[in-house]
Amino acid sequence: MPEITPRSIPSSSVQHLLDSGYPSALAKVFAARGITDGKQLDTSLAALLPFDNLKNVHQMAGLLADAIAARKKILVIADYDADGATACAVAVRGLRAFGAQIDFIVPNRFEYGYGLTPEIVQLAAEHKPDILLTVDNGIASVEGVAEANRLGMQVFVTDHHLPGDTLPDAACIVNPNQPGCAFPDKNMAGVGVMFYVLLALRAELRARGQMTEDRGRKLVELLDLVALGTVADVVKLDQNNRILVQQGLQRIRAGRACAGINALLQVAKKNPATASSRDLGFAVGPRLNAAGRLDDMSLGINCLLADDAVTAMQIAAKLDSLNRERRGIEADMQGSALAALEQINRRVRSTHHGAWNAPYGACLVLFDETWHQGVIGILASRLKDKFHRPVIAFARSSDGELKGSGRSIAGLHLRDALDLVSKRHPALINKFGGHAAAAGLSIAEADFENFAAAFEQVSGELLSADDLAQRIETDGALEHAEMNLGVARLLDEQVWGQGFPAPQFSDNFAVQNQRVVGEKHLKLRLSLQGKLIEAILFGHNEPLPEQIHAVYSLSVNEYNGTQSLQLIIRHWRDVKK
Repeated sequence: MPEITPRSIPSSSVQHLLDSGYPSALAKVFAARGITDGKQLDTSLAALLPFDNLKNVHQMAGLLADAIAARKKILVIADYDADGATACAVAVRGLRAFGAQIDFIVPNRFEYGYGLTPEIVQLAAEHKPDILLTVDNGIASVEGVAEANRLGMQVFVTDHHLPGDTLPDAACIVNPNQPGCAFPDKNMAGVGVMFYVLLALRAELRARGQMTEDRGRKLVELLDLVALGTVADVVKLDQNNRILVQQGLQRIRAGRACAGINALLQVAKKNPATASSRDLGFAVGPRLNAAGRLDDMSLGINCLLADDAVTAMQIAAKLDSLNRERRGIEADMQGSALAALEQINRRVRSTHHGAWNAPYGACLVLFDETWHQGVIGILASRLKDKFHRPVIAFARSSDGELKGSGRSIAGLHLRDALDLVSKRHPALINKFGGHAAAAGLSIAEADFENFAAAFEQVSGELLSADDLAQRIETDGALEHAEMNLGVARLLDEQVWGQGFPAPQFSDNFAVQNQRVVGEKHLKLRLSLQGKLIEAILFGHNEPLPEQIHAVYSLSVNEYNGTQSLQLIIRHWRDVKK
């Protein structure tokens, strides 16, 4: 059973925040996330880090300005996830507003795989571009850039992934994680990097006298896309990323989002006026990602590029349908994965006379020939959350090759772990890339068992028993007076996400009433110190005991136009056990 642990809340930080005018509930939550001063919570555009320290950004701005002046054809090479799709839309919308001739292509993950491969370069050449501009990819595309150079196309790389030992021979690379880059924020998503390139380009065009103020102001119109890609890519929400997300959310809430984001919110039954970072991450992002997982991400990009509501809604409806299909495939895959783990568990218990009760060591490496290549990343994420282990899930690709998608826990930097496996076993991994929390790779199907053993060994060396202990961190017990609709609304308005988790609290409750709704959820009425509170427990339809200790978050429940407080139960246990 997971251990429930309260976060440390430094009293001095709380006092600083109270003195700055923050309400008590927010002050404690922010202090528990390392905030010591109200300046760290400034989400105005004035607080955004300047682009000057971003290596090569001035050079790329000059090259793009030259390309615009010379009417050169630019072709964006996008990635097939939500970050890549939003980065592509930002590039196309932004550069087009600045006068560029620009179009895009996005690799179909099932035919071409990830990044600027030589095959994608051949496909791009059919469009006869002068320049290939990568977004959210390219830092590892050594062979692809070489092929583009051979065919006479310049390559401009914008990316945020960690580089390999060799950088591609591109005309220009902007990536905060490349060697020698002094930009202090290493956590930007690909869409954030592309937005920063446009900021630098705007400054360059102004310096050349080629930028009118009305065209320059158009960049703020892209912040809804930047917010979506940043949240959907699950990068760490440090202050700079929180600024980008908060500014984007403000545009969405004010009714100034692009037609595509409004349509995606509508099909997800979310109100733009109250949109939150959670809505972007769990409602909009998955629908956009569904295009790249099951079909062709150009569908998602075209949704984000649509300028009229009718077209955007038609595409959003298709994306919503794809997302429902994806959920069904994912449920089947998760069921088969859990069944396979239980079989292993039974064999282990039999061998060790019942002494073992876990079907895994330091990691999980799984493959099933029926699994869908586009959904293994989600499967890995679900299993990582369930078992608190790094997970790599493989699906069959072609020509005897497996494509893998991995997700990791805090104690293991996934790309570095794969790099260590590759150095110890040079012929084992055909290709890999990624960052701390997520990575992709390909191996020969015949090498699956060898890879699983090698990754288990590396994971075991890098992870301690403490790293592998499953914990649920909470913000402790919420003050009785703070458990109200006003505080729930206040918390909803903030930006939460990776590295800046949404608050959840814990306390003992008496279960006064419970009933099943929607066949698989429990609607609850709980009592805390005599106060009756409505709550819901999703995905559970068995009766709860009379007394529970619950981890919960506050939520605003809307029904028939009326808002009320509702607790969402995240975890519970019987107080008497």
